[in-house]
Amino acid sequence: MKLTEATEGKEYIVQRIKTDDEELDAFLFSLGCYSGEPITVVSRRKGGCTVSIKDGRYNIDNQLADAIIVA
Repeated sequence: MKLTEATEGKEYIVQRIKTDDEELDAFLFSLGCYSGEPITVVSRRKGGCTVSIKDGRYNIDNQLADAIIVA
């Protein structure tokens, strides 16, 4: 499922990053968002969501959240 469909407050495991943009892939990797890592949707906003990855919280837009596939 895409991260945009995830339930707030529940921890998921990143399965893969679905993008052809190497720069976007490198950016997510620098945040610690890559296959096998836990991710939690902290809250949702109209244009995106706040996620918790490792020890940080990040605001990401819906386009970026659609690229993150979780289980």
